[in-house]
Amino acid sequence: MNEEVIKDIIKEAEKKMEKSVEFVKKELMRIRAGEGNPGMLEGIKVEAYDTVLPLNQVASIVCPEPRLIVIKPWDKTILPNIKKAIMKSDLGITPVEDGNALKLPIPPLTDERRKELIKMVKKIVEEGKVSIRNIRRDAIEKIKELEHVSEDDIKRGEKEVQKKTDEYIEKLDELFEKKAKEIES
Repeated sequence: MNEEVIKDIIKEAEKKMEKSVEFVKKELMRIRAGEGNPGMLEGIKVEAYDTVLPLNQVASIVCPEPRLIVIKPWDKTILPNIKKAIMKSDLGITPVEDGNALKLPIPPLTDERRKELIKMVKKIVEEGKVSIRNIRRDAIEKIKELEHVSEDDIKRGEKEVQKKTDEYIEKLDELFEKKAKEIES
């Protein structure tokens, strides 16, 4: 029975670690790496119809070429609101209006900007690692707090939690390497 409880604690920790990695992935998608992608606009909210909606709920977003994002609102009357939302965001891209759509030309990155972006990526990944380590700590504490559990079971549980932690830290390192290459190319 105690082994089952330990397995449940480990499974719960693993689910939380997976969520941390997914969160980091989403955050990294929003960082511009020289090429346009719709994920860059994910956090942008637009005032429309007396409420605030995510951009992807009021317009289609496409990348017809690597250095261009085109936003076509389903209702052309909210085009100015979309433009305003993009200008207020931290994208650093000025949209060009062409009547029916907004075009976001993605400028090439300077060496200085690349270095800044890599620092941002490193910070996001590091925060993900801290989150995973906190999950590990909590899981190990839960295992140690269990009653009527042998020292061997506790040690096995700790080893398994550490193994999962190493696995997810490695995933974050891979995400960092991939994004850094993307930014540098």
